[in-house]
Amino acid sequence: MQIRILCIVLLSMTFTLAQDQRATDLLTAVSETLASYDNIAIDFSYELVNRKEYIQQKEQGSLLVQGNAYLLKLMGITQLCDGKNTHTINPENEEILIEPIDSNQTSGLNPSTLFSFYKEGYRFEWDIKQPLRAGKTIQYIKLTPIDTYAQAAYLLLGIDIKTKHIYKLIEVGDNGTETTLTIRSFQYDTPVKPEVFAFKETDYPNYYIDRF
Repeated sequence: MQIRILCIVLLSMTFTLAQDQRATDLLTAVSETLASYDNIAIDFSYELVNRKEYIQQKEQGSLLVQGNAYLLKLMGITQLCDGKNTHTINPENEEILIEPIDSNQTSGLNPSTLFSFYKEGYRFEWDIKQPLRAGKTIQYIKLTPIDTYAQAAYLLLGIDIKTKHIYKLIEVGDNGTETTLTIRSFQYDTPVKPEVFAFKETDYPNYYIDRF
């Protein structure tokens, strides 16, 4: 009986390792594909749900990334990074917060590293496969933080297995909050003028500007 149980455990371990390798290989392919683009422009939907607190929030956003520069628009707020400083523009309060890019790297996901954040600090597991319309198939990879103090219990990264593009990112928090980001449109290597990422203070004459 003990030998039989040992064999089952060893078989289970072998299957788990195989799954981890498949997940690693797919994530490597995603990284290589995205790294080959000069820039990326996406439109996305953002949804936050906490069933315990009866909270549900839905928003639409857009993101343009080129190197270390990006332009993010979400929830009425624009975040502009020129590669040196991050400018958070809040029209409702007529406020602008300007921070050096280094201080912004340590908290949360920086949009410029949105598609490569998973390279460090996570364990990978092969998860479910989801067929969509028009022949698209999404393979999910489960990412569990190695840091025991991480706020996220785990993340699910949905990948289009044909294009090797990220389709969906689901973050499940320890407090029961579930945040979902779904890519609605994906473009790459489109012509981008340098001034798109340039902050012009003269465009905001009545705004209060706070610099760090």
